[in-house]
Amino acid sequence: MSSTPYYSAMRRPPSLHMQWIPQIADVDRDAWDRLAKPLKTPFLEWDWLWLMESSGSAAAPAGWGPCHLTVWSGRDLVAAAPLYVKSHSAGEFVFDHAWAELAGRLGVNYYPKLIGMSPFTPLIGYRFLVAAEADEQALTGWMLDEIDEFCRRQELSGASFLFADPLWAETVAGRGYCPWVHPSFAWVNENFTDFEEYLARFTSNQRRNIRRERSRLKRQGIIVEMIPGSGLPRSAYERMYHYYARTNDQFGPWGCKYLTPQFFRLLPERFGHRLVFAVARSRESAGTPVAMSMCVTKGDHLYGRYWGCLQQTDYLHFEACYYKPIEWAIAKGVRLFDPGAGGGHKLRRGFRLTPNYSLHRFQHPAMRRVMETHMDAINRREREEINAINLDLHGGSPAGADVR
Repeated sequence: MSSTPYYSAMRRPPSLHMQWIPQIADVDRDAWDRLAKPLKTPFLEWDWLWLMESSGSAAAPAGWGPCHLTVWSGRDLVAAAPLYVKSHSAGEFVFDHAWAELAGRLGVNYYPKLIGMSPFTPLIGYRFLVAAEADEQALTGWMLDEIDEFCRRQELSGASFLFADPLWAETVAGRGYCPWVHPSFAWVNENFTDFEEYLARFTSNQRRNIRRERSRLKRQGIIVEMIPGSGLPRSAYERMYHYYARTNDQFGPWGCKYLTPQFFRLLPERFGHRLVFAVARSRESAGTPVAMSMCVTKGDHLYGRYWGCLQQTDYLHFEACYYKPIEWAIAKGVRLFDPGAGGGHKLRRGFRLTPNYSLHRFQHPAMRRVMETHMDAINRREREEINAINLDLHGGSPAGADVR
């Protein structure tokens, strides 16, 4: 792969100008969403990014310095890239410690770096936002050139785009960025009519285990129901924060408690229309939820985000985070459920491994050369492992198949 910057064969017209924006609040909401709303992912929409930044969750003091690239034709916003200057790698869910270690051995500063992603959101779909009427290929090239120059001016180690949209990743990989394959999970609706038809695809032992897990909760008097975000009081969002914090506190320094209480306080007004919660209650709880999981929905996609409970209860996590959302997804005609990062136990409950892509371009030539030399072999091994696991558990589709 070429290590030289991409320069579009078309010269950028004088009517187009680029501007770096220090916070999403500086961009008109409607202008931004004209570009973001047509996408499958909800996590590049203005409200979600504003929630991250205005709540202090993704802000410079937290090591996430907003630095968004925008492209204007006169007063019209025609393209944008949500970007953050990072002083660490926390909250990215792409574990680049080996590259940071290599930089140290070479005497190169790995931080700060530029990251393109929706903060703390390990869900596939990142890409540049481009107006439908614009020349996407040309704009992508000009924006990548500007990002490359920005990294040089600011003495950043390079730029990376994480959890990229697969088709967009192909375009960027041809522009001097090195693609890196990682495993993600996906549940695909094969036109199931109900949960029982979904269970029919499992072996008899697996069906028995899942039914046993669900019936155990009912015998304990725990009922889980799916409730839209607009149907919950604000107090439920405060409880969701406490459950989210409790879940992460259990993992100590390895937890992922990146969101502030303010994020959850602002959430119902700004993003409640995209939320659906699995809410668990028991006979003894007097209506107070004993556990909650929060999902985000857009079009025919469902995304698992946060989960927590009052106290540990066997199988409650599986019901609130997998079974009940899958049951809801079947009833609503959802095509794909992306449950988020981590947890091999998802595989035994019907999720498949699917590749996700990050794209990287280091400024230092030695760093770039090492990545480009070895990444093909790394990616080949990763795809082979994804395929082997899917075939073993499901007799399933190969990793190269785009189920999205």
